[in-house]
Amino acid sequence: MKNLCVEKMELGPIATNAFLLWEENGNGEAVLIDAPPFARETVQQVLDREKLKLKAIWLTHGHWDHMGGVADFETDDLEIIGHKDDQIMFEQPGIMSTFAIPGLELKPVQITRWVEHGDQLDLWGGEVEVRHCPGHCPGNVVFWIKEEGRCFVGDVIFAGSVGRSDLPGGDFAVLEKSIRESIYTLPEDTILYPGHGEDTRVDLEKSSNPFVQA
Repeated sequence: MKNLCVEKMELGPIATNAFLLWEENGNGEAVLIDAPPFARETVQQVLDREKLKLKAIWLTHGHWDHMGGVADFETDDLEIIGHKDDQIMFEQPGIMSTFAIPGLELKPVQITRWVEHGDQLDLWGGEVEVRHCPGHCPGNVVFWIKEEGRCFVGDVIFAGSVGRSDLPGGDFAVLEKSIRESIYTLPEDTILYPGHGEDTRVDLEKSSNPFVQA
């Protein structure tokens, strides 16, 4: 992998972070990590500006604010990645109506590739490790780009906070275990890109996160 470019976009009704990845002077392909509702227009603007073609959407988990915009993309030739433990939310998103924005239409997402803990994804010759981090929801995964020292963590951990565990399928004890075993074991200078709010680093969270102490 050459120089990796990352465009962060706060999208959808509750400012969910989505990230567009591409390789500087690469093959013109891009990967989108998470697709909040109404993401298409903003993402397309970046694709057009950089003269890129979207090749895949990698979903950190199945909550509506992270997958609600997938159906707006032309998905026939896109690889859509997710974890099977969130299958019911991807395929029957109406079950999230109790905690989604009232009146928001959520369309099913057809995952084309199910990933599991320890899977390796190829990103233009760079290695991306999938780590399954349940607790916020059953199927949250993180994408760790090893050689870049970057990890896209969904709603597992935030700068100075952690993901909610009071939604269906959430469990704080499981979330805490995920953070200790799959986040705090990353190299300390790894940049964490959460699903909401600002970026952070492993060493900062290990030293100061009030919810999960190292």
